[in-house]
Amino acid sequence: MTPDDVTIEPCPLSDPDAAELIGELDELLDSLYPPEDNHFTLLPDEVDGTNGLFLVARDSGGRALGCGAVRLLGDGRAEIKRMYVRPSARGRGIGKAILSRLEAEAELRGARALVLEMGADQPEARRLYESFGFRPIPCWGEYLATPASVCLGKDL
Repeated sequence: MTPDDVTIEPCPLSDPDAAELIGELDELLDSLYPPEDNHFTLLPDEVDGTNGLFLVARDSGGRALGCGAVRLLGDGRAEIKRMYVRPSARGRGIGKAILSRLEAEAELRGARALVLEMGADQPEARRLYESFGFRPIPCWGEYLATPASVCLGKDL
């Protein structure tokens, strides 16, 4: 399977595949960090197609492989949230394809910069983000109170 065999489409958070992928991501993050270090909140109106969107990557058979979201922060920035690729689909460029689409969607919505928060114990994710030009930035908002947070950003 290559990224060419994958479709990436908007999906409501209420979709069963979206819920399943988010549940798997939450389990992974819960295994890496204490509850107070996890920031799971993503509201349906933040990814309603106007203020941002939630994407699901699927194989040619329709099986959900991964997800990601972008939400506008209202100050020219858009935040990448809920990036996840199932272990069985990793290493095939699916995360890159999702992130590329999220970046394009942020630009379409007028964002001038992308930001994200991640935990320190995810070196593979950090390498992906850095390959897209993300660099360390000061944390903001709820992430200020989380010592394990690593915040990254890039100009668009």
